[in-house]
Amino acid sequence: MTTHSTGLHQRPLGRSGLSVSEIGYGAWGIGADMWKGAQDDESLTALRRYVALGGNFIDTAMGYGDGHSERLVGQVAREHPGTLVATKISPLNGQWPAAPATTADQAYPGEYVIRMTEDSLARLGLDTIDVQQLHVWNDSWLGQGDWQDAVTQLKRDGKVRAFGISVNDHQPHNAVAAVEAGAVDSVQVIYNVFDQSPQDRLLDACHAHGVGVIVRVALDEGSLTGTLTADTTFPEGDWRNGYFGGNRLTELQPRLRAIEQDLGIRTDGLAETSLRFVLSHPAVSTVIVGMRSVRNVERNAALADGQGLPAEQVQKLHAHRWDRNWYRPAE
Repeated sequence: MTTHSTGLHQRPLGRSGLSVSEIGYGAWGIGADMWKGAQDDESLTALRRYVALGGNFIDTAMGYGDGHSERLVGQVAREHPGTLVATKISPLNGQWPAAPATTADQAYPGEYVIRMTEDSLARLGLDTIDVQQLHVWNDSWLGQGDWQDAVTQLKRDGKVRAFGISVNDHQPHNAVAAVEAGAVDSVQVIYNVFDQSPQDRLLDACHAHGVGVIVRVALDEGSLTGTLTADTTFPEGDWRNGYFGGNRLTELQPRLRAIEQDLGIRTDGLAETSLRFVLSHPAVSTVIVGMRSVRNVERNAALADGQGLPAEQVQKLHAHRWDRNWYRPAE
């Protein structure tokens, strides 16, 4: 493994003025509640390795381990000034994803947005959050309630530099209005070889309006790493037991073999190909990957070299779109 003398390749986060590593660190797993097996010392070592290699963008949330992830991220961010931290505010009414009838005031009253931001700053031990995000979103909330006033105030007070939304699972169309209205600096969205729906409208809208795109679930919760077989099991209480429930792991295998065959790659090349596919879209600012071990950090950081996939491979992968929602319970 060669070390990166120049660090990870960076891209602008839309027009926010922030420049982010194209491979970001996703800190959900180190919250150690829904993903089982995370150890704090290993998590901190992995975070520090990411920063040492030149990574500068860590994405967490108040809901990851009830603030535990934020505390670990803050510890490393304070050790390494210049590290950009993004976090998210859980909805007040606890609804994931946001129900269509939910109002802005039920999910994100302005006073709550300010209070939760201050709580996150306290856990992080920082003066400013680089990117504050709402953890669920409905486009109907535009112009509704007083959350936008709260965001304006947080920016004015220097507590938040940029503001974004995290789009509900598999609903990329549900952020287009916010993007076009200029209400957000960034959008976080699921985008991968299987779920290519952001390409339909959202990514082009972000590109046109200078809104940064933070991609999550680029490896489809692990399925596109190629390491999950039909016999893979997860620890008791691990949320992936639901995501890969029923016969989904069996259903997955022929899809993976088809990608390998089509692109002439081996199973151990799936993860790299999948990440580079996402980074090949010009609207994408960064892809956040969960990396709980130093080995994963080093493997993924090596991909942040500014090179996407050859156009012909991107074209071939378009045929492997698979519209489905595994966040819903298996039949």
